[in-house]
Amino acid sequence: MPEGHSVHRIARQFAKNFVGHRVTASSPQGRFAAGAALLDGHTMVEAKAVGKQMFLRFDDDRWLRVHLGMYGAWDFAGDISTDATIRSASGRMGQTNQRGTDPTDDEGTDLDDAAGEDSVSSIGAPRRSRFRMAESESAGAEYETWPPEPVGQVRVRLLTDTAVADLRGPTACEVLDPPQVEAVLAKLGPDPLVDDLDEGERRFVEVASRKPTPIGLLLMDQSVVSGIGNVYRAELLFRARLDPHTPGRAVPTDVLRALWRDWVHLLDIGVRTGQMLTIDDLTGEQLAQAMANRADRHWVYKREGLPCRVCGTNVVLEEMGARKLYWCPKDQV
Repeated sequence: MPEGHSVHRIARQFAKNFVGHRVTASSPQGRFAAGAALLDGHTMVEAKAVGKQMFLRFDDDRWLRVHLGMYGAWDFAGDISTDATIRSASGRMGQTNQRGTDPTDDEGTDLDDAAGEDSVSSIGAPRRSRFRMAESESAGAEYETWPPEPVGQVRVRLLTDTAVADLRGPTACEVLDPPQVEAVLAKLGPDPLVDDLDEGERRFVEVASRKPTPIGLLLMDQSVVSGIGNVYRAELLFRARLDPHTPGRAVPTDVLRALWRDWVHLLDIGVRTGQMLTIDDLTGEQLAQAMANRADRHWVYKREGLPCRVCGTNVVLEEMGARKLYWCPKDQV
């Protein structure tokens, strides 16, 4: 499932290439025909993400809400700004992108040079590219006709004169009015890229510290904190050296505060680089390897049966909340 960094990057792609443009909306698959008809011909005026959900506002004050869920993804094509991470996925954004990014893409730009850039083109210089859809034979080739024919089961297509976004497989895709949007947002926990950081920290600590629920479940509860998924859950807990089974109300307040602040730190890295990079202070070849390969990017995620990078104890895999949990039984006590 896409985690918060991916959804924020998708929203920024819409903000950069679709906001301010009149949009032709359709549902090639047919399942969203009524919703598409409400949006068709209107201008997109805002794009924002909160946790794992994205909201696109149109000039008649209708909103398109999308939750990608386990299988959803957006395919972008046309004259769009791209970076190495987007190109590595052939224009697809969504799902958990673990395929890695070639650090020599973007003409060899050092990844550290991109630190602090606040855009979807955060890795190296942006390029204007025409992408084929991810399912087609190759990326980077020019289309013979514009717009390209939809490929696969496209729930909704958003088309401007120069760009197209096709959505497949979402858990939620619906048109809402402002009160309905507010009702959805009211159910979500704080997001470091949306909420005031101090207020977000206060809300997270206040809720988590009251709960008897294991902290490993609370971090995945989108009403407690927004955007954290399976990868970030495992890595945040390891970085805090915290047993996933500890009830929230038994976690010291200073540890809960540190968890929030670490989420702020990791989410920023994820949005800027497009990768869930959770090992700090990597430089040079180590950083390049981590960006290219998941095996070099994380402390415990997907490392079941392998020695812990700190103590050498084998990383454990178990099920928690119907999701796979990776943790070190020696360091996380």
